Amino acid sequence: MKSNDAGDSLLMFIVGFALGAGVALLTAPESGKRTRKRVTRLAEDAQEYLDEMGQELIDKGRELVEQGRSVAKEKIAEVRG
Repeated sequence: MKSNDAGDSLLMFIVGFALGAGVALLTAPESGKRTRKRVTRLAEDAQEYLDEMGQELIDKGRELVEQGRSVAKEKIAEVRG
């Protein structure tokens, strides 16, 4: 069930980011230029986080595939005798 934890965390991050960005934009007493810089920085941070999470998911997927191969080879060996 750990793979769901990563997906849930990613979903919570995206929802939190969107809500936070929306609230920040609506309540920010700053100039448009400064607000755009803030939004750009937040988007860059989100992109970096998503890249890292994506790489973690890819690595975990590769690990699971390798474990599956190992189990399959063991079972084939058992069946063959």
